[in-house]
Amino acid sequence: MNIKVIGSGCPTCKKLHETVLNVLNDMKLDEEVEYIPDINKLIEAGIASSPALLINEKVVCAGRIPSTDEIRTWIQENTSTK
Repeated sequence: MNIKVIGSGCPTCKKLHETVLNVLNDMKLDEEVEYIPDINKLIEAGIASSPALLINEKVVCAGRIPSTDEIRTWIQENTSTK
């Protein structure tokens, strides 16, 4: 599974990265989460708001910090498709 948090490096982006790491830890999954604090990467990906969460190169959320339940659901959906 490929997980990325892309943002500007602001506190909200950092919080999303931490939240994703915490959810993975709670789920006992050893997945790497790439944190990309580069606004140009958002623009290149066609994403208009920050932070953005991508799982397997698909944008699952942008412009907000999703709940831990939402993140868990997206991870489970992508874990079961391996």
